[in-house]
Amino acid sequence: MKPIYKRILLKLSGEALAGQQKMGLDYDVVLDICKAVKEIADMGVEVGIVVGGGNFWRGRSSGKMDRTRADHMGMLATAINALGLADALEQLGVDVRVQTAISMQQVAEPYIRNRAVRHLEKGRVVIFGCGTGNPFFSTDTAAALRAAEIDADVILKATNVDGVYDSDPRDNPDAQKFDTLTYLDVLNKELQVMDSTAASLCKDNSIPILVFNLDNPENIVSVVTGQNLGTIVKED
Repeated sequence: MKPIYKRILLKLSGEALAGQQKMGLDYDVVLDICKAVKEIADMGVEVGIVVGGGNFWRGRSSGKMDRTRADHMGMLATAINALGLADALEQLGVDVRVQTAISMQQVAEPYIRNRAVRHLEKGRVVIFGCGTGNPFFSTDTAAALRAAEIDADVILKATNVDGVYDSDPRDNPDAQKFDTLTYLDVLNKELQVMDSTAASLCKDNSIPILVFNLDNPENIVSVVTGQNLGTIVKED
């Protein structure tokens, strides 16, 4: 199998790292995901990762807290996940760097675009923590921003469903799955692919978004090698 992408941005939710326990890190699950990341890195694919923090903290659900402070706490949660992923990748023999949008030099590099690209060119996996470093922006928006900055070929968004549907397939057994969508479809139909800021950023920079199911981490390898999984969002 040969990869169809040279450089990717993999977007992982924090919940994906928690496994069945729903909270915290399930290290066996993290290792399984990282084994798939190692597999594509060994093929020569340059891998950037943006990870969420919902397995530790969901700021928007804390209605009484100041939104800015809640978002900063969420950014710290993503840093925990980034370090967990880095540890698992290193145990598998993968050269990895963590860069954070909030300075924490004792545990990670600061995010510097040129340095990140240089790491990728040298075959290192780069994990981007702390979102964009700004409140009011989701980690989906961070994924779109980092993908644009590093000139990624595609954003691979790993989710708990096997693509994009016209309604939630967990609630509606008659929900219809889309194989392809345009950015305007996503925005106009308010489909739950990414938030509107992230989708608009992808549209403006012509970055395809491939939404697929992470229940089987090997799906990461499948989509990178061009197998027909999930839903692709791209220009007409």
